[in-house]
Amino acid sequence: MSQGFSIPRFQLPALLAALGSRLPQWPHSLALATGLNAAAKFGLLPDDSLALLEGRSFLVEVLDAGGQAHFTYRDGLFRPLWKAPEAPDLSFSANLSAFLQLLARQEDPDTLFFNRELSIVGDTELGLVIKNMLDAVELPQLPSLPAFRP
Repeated sequence: MSQGFSIPRFQLPALLAALGSRLPQWPHSLALATGLNAAAKFGLLPDDSLALLEGRSFLVEVLDAGGQAHFTYRDGLFRPLWKAPEAPDLSFSANLSAFLQLLARQEDPDTLFFNRELSIVGDTELGLVIKNMLDAVELPQLPSLPAFRP
């Protein structure tokens, strides 16, 4: 990262996962689908790759937070699934820190996978499409903020 900030590896307390797993999971699915639709609308996700996701179901599980998001891609939109599919086409599981490192581009999916910090289960070809999509995302550069001086 350009400003020297790095996300450390951490694991949330087990109590949080126990509590989180008892909460309704649909808000996670709705939030993730909304975020993915915004990324697609702003052109951050390649259209040709999105077409390959048509009709497929996904699960993203944040292990140490006890949260799950189930969604699909249909008719050009990511859509939350209110009921978890028996066997999603592709599922990703990791602790919160691994997902944050992935989003911040501090770590790539291959490194997290081979270090056993990210689990990917399901359709291998679909997994490669997702990995290539993540690699192709060009995040916009945010302007630097002036240094704070009290």
